[in-house]
Amino acid sequence: MMKSDNMKYVAFLLFMATVPFANYLIGNFGSVCLDNGPCLIPVGFGLMAPSGVLMIGLALVLRDWLQELTNWKWSALAIVVGATISWLVSNPFIAAASAVAFLTAELFDLAVYTPLRKRGRHIAVAASGVVGAIVDSSLFVYLAFGSLEFSAGNILGKLYATIIVAIILWWRANATLSRNSYNS
Repeated sequence: MMKSDNMKYVAFLLFMATVPFANYLIGNFGSVCLDNGPCLIPVGFGLMAPSGVLMIGLALVLRDWLQELTNWKWSALAIVVGATISWLVSNPFIAAASAVAFLTAELFDLAVYTPLRKRGRHIAVAASGVVGAIVDSSLFVYLAFGSLEFSAGNILGKLYATIIVAIILWWRANATLSRNSYNS
């Protein structure tokens, strides 16, 4: 098993990499690529979203993990480094819109996650993931493409990762409680 000190670097690198990877996907991969617009993927319920959406859904969860291992400063540094790398590997306009949206969503996510984690990480991950997905999706789509057209699909796509991780954390917390009460 990896030491906790090493895990914070793994969490940092994974979280930091999600931003440039998502921005690269938006301009290069999707089931449909719009002229002067994003490459899109279907996310269900007839909705489409920019193709980096699932990566950013993962990023919202990785941010929470990084905060558990470190503090909010590590997350902010990861966003700045990721945005800088994004600038080099993707459309600079997309990278700038992504950085503004992600930093703003990070502040909202932090404001929700931090006080709620005492009630359970699954609750904090779910609530902060919803808030982060709404803020990041709406702001990014508007700044990057001048419209809110893909916001609903963007929010839904990001919530997939949040929901899956929240369920896993809830299950682990309940399994631990069950084991502890059984052993009592």
